[in-house]
Amino acid sequence: MKKKQINAIEVAKLANVSQSTVSRVFTPGAKVSPRTQKRVLEAAQKIGYRPNALARGLITNKTNIIGLVMGNIQNPFYPEILDEFTKSLYEKGYHVLFFHTKNDAITQDEVSQFLEYNVEGVIVTDVLLSSNVVSKLSTHDIPIILFNRYTQDSTCHSVCCDNYSAGMKIGEYLFKQGHQKFTYITGRTNTSTSRDRERGFAEFLLQKGIKPVIEEGDYTYEAGYTVAMRVLKNRNRPDAIFCANDIVALGVIDAAKILGISIPNELSIVGFDDISMASWPPYSLTTWQQPVKEMIEATINMLLNTVDGEATKPQSLLFSGKLLERKSVKLLKNS
Repeated sequence: MKKKQINAIEVAKLANVSQSTVSRVFTPGAKVSPRTQKRVLEAAQKIGYRPNALARGLITNKTNIIGLVMGNIQNPFYPEILDEFTKSLYEKGYHVLFFHTKNDAITQDEVSQFLEYNVEGVIVTDVLLSSNVVSKLSTHDIPIILFNRYTQDSTCHSVCCDNYSAGMKIGEYLFKQGHQKFTYITGRTNTSTSRDRERGFAEFLLQKGIKPVIEEGDYTYEAGYTVAMRVLKNRNRPDAIFCANDIVALGVIDAAKILGISIPNELSIVGFDDISMASWPPYSLTTWQQPVKEMIEATINMLLNTVDGEATKPQSLLFSGKLLERKSVKLLKNS
């Protein structure tokens, strides 16, 4: 037999308050006196009441649900990001409606579900965003924030690491260690992150009269491993490889080990992101650390300000990050 659902009316009767007062108590940010709140919560606990967030959202038109879309969950960087977003939003009274899209782009079905759940905003990480999707969400006053990427002439806000500047500094760092033959292994070539890292890296080296070799990858361990197994067998192999992210770099390290190439004595490798695996002793990867917590906080604040109608025209925020030196780069003795 199905258990009877306890509703707000019963809580209101027991606490001797109105049903709307019960609703306010369970609505984050709503104003209720401490005394009334205590009475309602005690009544709710006594009879086992649990508020229905979706039903409350239909009444108040505020669900406190944020949509988050992610594609490449095989990359450890993004599950770590999802965990941070979920915790940070929860602390602010919001819940995450997570979508893992397998098509590298937000689908119309996913847009429909955002509308069905009446999400208050959408955070997009590593998937493509068509103008049609933006238009449909905008029609329903659902703001979109791009995280860790941006698009040219976008009508959306974005929060991103300054990948161009980071790429330049990584090129400068490897050049100063005396390296002469450079390779960059890309991520997905249609992403702003990979393009900007490549552009900064290549532009610095070109200023020094060096043209780096660009190898196409795919932000995956398999891509790094496959590319490395090919290029490291060449007689004119690189002595320094910059990878578009850490998981690609880990694939390069494992390929080098199988080929008997000493890291860092014969080959230096730099990654990007500083995922937890990068610090593991078998890898000890030198990498560029993105200021993830600050970026997530800025993304959430920008989104909630937009939801509240405080944001103006689309903004793009860039964060610097820093190089973390470990043991995958050969250093000059006087460094």
